[in-house]
Amino acid sequence: MEKIRRASHAGSWYTDNPNKLSEELDGWIRAAGLPKSSDVRGVIAPHAGYSYSGRAAAYAFGNIDPTNIFEPNFVQISCKIVELIAQIIVFEQKKFFNFSTRVFLLGPSHHYYTPKCALSTATVYKTPIGDLPIDLEVIEELKATGKFELMNLRVDEAEHSMEMHLPYLSKVFEGHPVKIIPILVGALSAENEAMYGKKLAKYVDDPHNFFSVSSDFCHWGSRFNYMYYDKKYGAIHKSIEALDKMGMDIIETGDADAFKQYLSEYDNTICGRHPISVFLHILSNSSTKIKIKFLRYEQSSQCKSTRDSSVSYASAAAKVDA
Repeated sequence: MEKIRRASHAGSWYTDNPNKLSEELDGWIRAAGLPKSSDVRGVIAPHAGYSYSGRAAAYAFGNIDPTNIFEPNFVQISCKIVELIAQIIVFEQKKFFNFSTRVFLLGPSHHYYTPKCALSTATVYKTPIGDLPIDLEVIEELKATGKFELMNLRVDEAEHSMEMHLPYLSKVFEGHPVKIIPILVGALSAENEAMYGKKLAKYVDDPHNFFSVSSDFCHWGSRFNYMYYDKKYGAIHKSIEALDKMGMDIIETGDADAFKQYLSEYDNTICGRHPISVFLHILSNSSTKIKIKFLRYEQSSQCKSTRDSSVSYASAAAKVDA
């Protein structure tokens, strides 16, 4: 039975008008001007309201080439016997190849506490510009490990971190078969970050799978209870940028332990610290060599005094490193 997760933040965090939303996404991707690559296996992208981070997110999703999907392309055959043989070949191939791209969504939990990762119980995620079915087969595989809990629909719809990626995914994969695997990443210990990374690593080696990792960067100001300021950089916003880029540089090395040490030392308020850490462990445990590269950095505003506040947004692509 179909179980729908509504686009619960449409109409507030982003427009619920399909035409307007489609035009906005197209415009942001076009403005980013990035070449699409079939070597992209994942992205790190922000999850704030689109008026704040929509443009920055385009620098992540604009890299994805949706044509990197195995689709059999048999020439037109008139001979009935050969047609039958071709159909048999297709049937056999379907048993061994995944004809739909899978997108694994890793998003932090802002409202629901869990020390584990949680799987969605929905069967489809709605967006104003197209629905995204959930890969129930992979959900069952992950459930069978005994390491994942389930989140109910109320928790699912309250969380925005994965939903803010959905319109971009729907746009980028428009016209191509795609299924999603939403994974809510809780407040994990370092040991559990490594464990989940190992559990998910095998999926990276399939070139038809993508990972969409959701995170904003520094939340600075008294309302976030975080006001780290290194005066040697001058203005506060320059200190924030230096702090964020220190973390981004570490993420690009792929060293999950170094990233953990950075967070321990500076306590930067990167809300997707756990999804990013899991992703770093995924990449370090996969047989495919993949390199993360940040392509865009923005701040919601430039802090100049302690009365100000801002949130940082960074977008990255994870590509096969030949």
